[in-house]
Amino acid sequence: MKQQLLTRQECAALRGIAIIGIVLHNYCHWLYLAVKENEYAFHQANVEGLWGAVTAPSLNLPIHLLSFFGHYGVPIFLFLSAYGLVMKYESAQSPRVGVLRFTEFHYLKLFKMMIVGFVAFLLLDSLMKAPHHYQEIDFPAHVLMFVNLMSDPDSRIWPGPYWFFGLLLQLYIVYRLLLYRRHWAATVVLMLACWVVQMVCPPESDLLVRLRYNFVGSMVPFGLGLLYARYCHWEPTRRAQWAVMLLSAAAVFGFSFGYQLWFWVPVFVISFSISLVKLLPARVNSLLAWTGGISAALFVCHPLTRKVLIRISREGYTYTGLLVYILASVALALIFRYIYRHLPSAHIDKLSSK
Repeated sequence: MKQQLLTRQECAALRGIAIIGIVLHNYCHWLYLAVKENEYAFHQANVEGLWGAVTAPSLNLPIHLLSFFGHYGVPIFLFLSAYGLVMKYESAQSPRVGVLRFTEFHYLKLFKMMIVGFVAFLLLDSLMKAPHHYQEIDFPAHVLMFVNLMSDPDSRIWPGPYWFFGLLLQLYIVYRLLLYRRHWAATVVLMLACWVVQMVCPPESDLLVRLRYNFVGSMVPFGLGLLYARYCHWEPTRRAQWAVMLLSAAAVFGFSFGYQLWFWVPVFVISFSISLVKLLPARVNSLLAWTGGISAALFVCHPLTRKVLIRISREGYTYTGLLVYILASVALALIFRYIYRHLPSAHIDKLSSK
């Protein structure tokens, strides 16, 4: 396989950017003052709120921007996941892996990551006022990662960020069944098909929400990661990187205001982020890469710290609460990472060979 454009450190830095966006978004969008995002559906009132926040800026402008745009860390993770699959399974030296072995391996990896935080969150939630009321089927649905497929995922998935585990498992299965070592046209056709299915949905419909909780809503950034890893081997100049970054930033903002254009915002989030890590000083990238190194633990633990600490911001100390939340989340992530290192790991060559 040809030399790739993204180094290990750059991939780690991209993970750092993604987790920073997600962690800050998942705090800020729970604040009553914040402009709400368009993640699973497109609400015109939300983009009007964003426009009002930008054209009449206040001290809360960073909160509004993080609330509205921070969730786009998810497509960066999906892009990197697809990129990593190609690097691991599609090189000339990589043996073919069976469907069951592949699915089992990746389910166990996700389960190991998810279960520690899920159990800790259940214990914490049960001690809080007004704990979440799970239906009986919700527990196995979370653990087996099919909760995304159930009706009304907004109310079933709790903690909310854990929808990502079911989504990622679906994409792994789609990759192995339909896209693994296939012609580029298979990826492009599936990306376009998933886009068309969403495009014909009303912008605030329940059907659109259901689709975007599942692989249909995430096939564009995931497919882009596959295509980038397989076919992109040209390194742009620094001037070209600056142009891509600035144009991508403009597209992210501008495309957020139109329903049909909104579907393509993740593409420009990814191009912006790649150009950014190519242009940032090495010292900054090292810090982002360190953050990316604890991104899995941060993703799993930040719902716990948010649940306890968000009251500080809601009581009027907006940025104090946010700072305490960041520090507590990083500290807890280091503890979670230590726990993960002492849990047994699945090895793909030791699983079923079917």
